[in-house]
Amino acid sequence: MLAESSVLTLPDYLVIAIYLAATLGLGIAIGLRLKSGTDFFLGGRRLPWWAIGMSLVATDIGGTDIIGVGGAAYSHGLAVANFEWIGCVPAMIVGAFVFIPFFYRSGVYTVPEFLERRYNAGVRSVMALCWLLFMACNLGIMLLASAKMMSAVFGWNTTACIVVTALLVGGYTLIGGLAAVVYTDMIQCCVMIAGCLLILVLGLVEVGGIDELNRRLTEAEARTQQSIEAPDGQQPPPAPPAITDDSNRDKESPAERTSLILPVDTPSPFPWPGIYFGLALILSPAYWIGNQAIVQRSLGARSEFEAKASYVWGALLKNIIPLIVAVPGLIAVALLPDLPDGDSAIPSLVGVLLPPGLRGLFVAAFLAALMSSIDSYLNSAATIVSSDLYKRFINPAVTDEQLLRVGRVTTVALMFWALGFAFLLTRMNEESGIYAIFQTLMAFFQGPAFAILLLGILWRRATGRAALIALLSGIATSVSLYALNQPAVYESLGWPPLFQIQEPFLYFSIWAFLVTATLLIVISLLSHPDPDEKLRYVYSARSTADRNSEPPTTPPAPPPHGEAA
Repeated sequence: MLAESSVLTLPDYLVIAIYLAATLGLGIAIGLRLKSGTDFFLGGRRLPWWAIGMSLVATDIGGTDIIGVGGAAYSHGLAVANFEWIGCVPAMIVGAFVFIPFFYRSGVYTVPEFLERRYNAGVRSVMALCWLLFMACNLGIMLLASAKMMSAVFGWNTTACIVVTALLVGGYTLIGGLAAVVYTDMIQCCVMIAGCLLILVLGLVEVGGIDELNRRLTEAEARTQQSIEAPDGQQPPPAPPAITDDSNRDKESPAERTSLILPVDTPSPFPWPGIYFGLALILSPAYWIGNQAIVQRSLGARSEFEAKASYVWGALLKNIIPLIVAVPGLIAVALLPDLPDGDSAIPSLVGVLLPPGLRGLFVAAFLAALMSSIDSYLNSAATIVSSDLYKRFINPAVTDEQLLRVGRVTTVALMFWALGFAFLLTRMNEESGIYAIFQTLMAFFQGPAFAILLLGILWRRATGRAALIALLSGIATSVSLYALNQPAVYESLGWPPLFQIQEPFLYFSIWAFLVTATLLIVISLLSHPDPDEKLRYVYSARSTADRNSEPPTTPPAPPPHGEAA
């Protein structure tokens, strides 16, 4: 790791200090202008499209992604790039022209709030609780994961990293709200792209160009093939190891490293059915269209046009992310073929390629990536608590100024929760599976959530009662599949594993989506239609005049509590 191969010098620390000071200063300057809840949660609906688009990209790429995506490319090959190309760009374009205008015109603060207007309060409550549970726990996980990564890569104290990151990110998010998140993310996006691009360019220069990289990759594949085919007792030439079980290593073709499309029986987590049906058609649209941390930015745009433009701009930027994040993993295969694991690839490249001073730029890029993810989830979780829970069920008459105070108090509470949860995780055995559980949690409910959102917007006949039953059934399906795929469960039942690949979260989302959509259609057809006012939120039911209208300054009052199914 970098901590073992290089030391940060005074120029490096100066670069880091300048970056952190600029980020914190910008957040505080924006916070001094906040006067209402709309300012805090939606940036006063004055955010420009170019800043929102860069914020979308920065939020999606976390600090662990910079290390992890490069490591996955080192171990499994370029198939991981599908999560940025197939898994982002198509969904962002569709979202820009179909879904985002719908949310924006509605004048809502959150996606669960939109679901109440289309269905009922029960659907809103379930989705708000799912997102809140995921975001709150994931805040602690991101703090800990980022701190451990910084400790391993840079040799810093883990506890200090957790506390400093929480105070820094929590501070400017508390003061500046969504506007501070978006504008600091803009800086973080620029720094992140610059740092990763530096690794890519210097790596290609060191290798000798693209042709030489291809030649070395071919040699690495040949060594891997010899390793697979070597007789017992014979020492094969060294080959880059993959982060897979030994039992699966002999099943993986060495040519898969340079392939975007992998076969069904690949031992990697990226088989083509999972990529196309689980990622491209379900998880990706669910993330970019239904994720509160993502959609909330576009709701703060200055106009509907700018809300759409922000997604298109973000999609354009997304096209370069695999090149600057995944390709360095392949460069590490060529330059450092004998690393102990894939996660060592990017840190080791930093130690080999970057001189003092430029290492500080990469560290700043790494910090930018992790901070942009934490601040986004922190602000969005506070929005859900304030809008979907406090304002909806506790104090519907709350003023905008009072909501600002509630949002800030909630931000502080969530930050302390994240700190406590992160320290709790440090005392737990990582083998207990808690990391895998929460990384799979999004697949548990995103498939069902996308099913009710998609059918609710495109199908007039979908009803609130059917949506609530289908949503709960879909979540139960994905959780059940996860449980039945655990070795302790299927072995005790005498069953074979349900899925043959590692971490089959893509398949969980497929089956959960199908179950939810089927139940929603069947139950809706067997029940009475919803009132006509619900059809205002169906795509085919909107008039041309309504499509050109701007959102109200104050969103319409929610339906009475008794309307929930």
